Amino acid sequence: MLAACPAPPERTQKDRETARAAHRVCDMLRARFMALHADQVYEELTRGRSLQLELEDLAERAAGMVPGLVPSLPQAREEQALPLAQKEGRDIAQGVFFQALLRSRRSGAHLVEAMLRPTRRARELLPGFRSRGRADLGAVTVERRCGVAYLTMCQPQSLNAENDACVAAMETAVDLALLDDGVRVGVLRGGVMSHPRYAGRRVFSSGINLKDLYHGRISFLSFFLRRELGYVHKLVRGLKAEEEAAWPAETVAKPWLAMVDTFAIGGGAQLLLVFDQVIAGTDSFISLPAAQEGFVPGAANLRLGRRTDSRLARQLLLGGRRIHAGEEAARMFYDEVVEPEHLDTAAERAVRQLDDLAVSANRHLLHLAEEPPHAFGAYMAEYALQQAVRVHSQDVIARLARFHDRSGRTAATASR
Repeated sequence: MLAACPAPPERTQKDRETARAAHRVCDMLRARFMALHADQVYEELTRGRSLQLELEDLAERAAGMVPGLVPSLPQAREEQALPLAQKEGRDIAQGVFFQALLRSRRSGAHLVEAMLRPTRRARELLPGFRSRGRADLGAVTVERRCGVAYLTMCQPQSLNAENDACVAAMETAVDLALLDDGVRVGVLRGGVMSHPRYAGRRVFSSGINLKDLYHGRISFLSFFLRRELGYVHKLVRGLKAEEEAAWPAETVAKPWLAMVDTFAIGGGAQLLLVFDQVIAGTDSFISLPAAQEGFVPGAANLRLGRRTDSRLARQLLLGGRRIHAGEEAARMFYDEVVEPEHLDTAAERAVRQLDDLAVSANRHLLHLAEEPPHAFGAYMAEYALQQAVRVHSQDVIARLARFHDRSGRTAATASR
């Protein structure tokens, strides 16, 4: 059916309906297959769980072992080169695949643990970072001073909007902070912007780069899935300990502080939910415009309930409510609100509080009680499929087109 259709840019409405029907039938078949064989597939891909493979490696191996189960490498590359509106939506097959793996207590636990290993790039950069105390990763810089790793997001034109490159840089930066024995506490802050509207001001984050998403440059595996299973989860659990010297801990984890300047929108607000302390300027605000953008805000749906009641969570997620630092509700997200010029002083106090061995032990047990690994894995299983479907939904594509067409703005900031 797909072979009989023209290329996506040349399809009529009837062709598009035919293609969607073909993909739906295939995805339903994939789901039935994986419901029966997920553990067997994972066993074979990982050689009896002797290999700890990352998402992209698993998908590539699966395409070779079970043709048609997930996109082949040529298909994935072809898809990645197209604008979102012209893609086949092959990411949904990847969502089906990873939903089944993560649903399995056995395979899912192994996969989540595998994603807590440090990246190859971080291992390569670690000797230089240990000696110089600084690494410039493009979208993020990390600098060690007096036992503290200061991570600064540096996307000045896009208001620290995240894309594939930013996610990769953030994971490397988090890994370096966790691997370096000279670091005891991590701090994340947004850099100074060059964007005309906020020139000279610091901004924490404006969430996903909608311009890149519209142009098809945001990938399902390397952005949506890897972000949650990679650096965000490492902020929570740390890195999987690979040396006996780390005993009795199973992970190398450290406390984290976030400093919020101006705003934390979308993915930026999601990040605040995993930090041990959050300090914000009085002029800042947070929002999670999931309903307006049309997709799922990472693991915020899992974590918001711990910070606030269900009514406020729904107002944020479904109604797009914006919470300013001066509101009573902001106390559920910020530990301290100070005048912008006092943020550095407040951060120094917070770092001194966090720089304690007892803090690390207690945060580990807090996270274990609040978000058990199996609960996280079960949520990520559903997220994998739901996000893949949402990103390729016609309403999302239409919203992105409207954002992109607004004169005088970029899609990265139009919804703000």
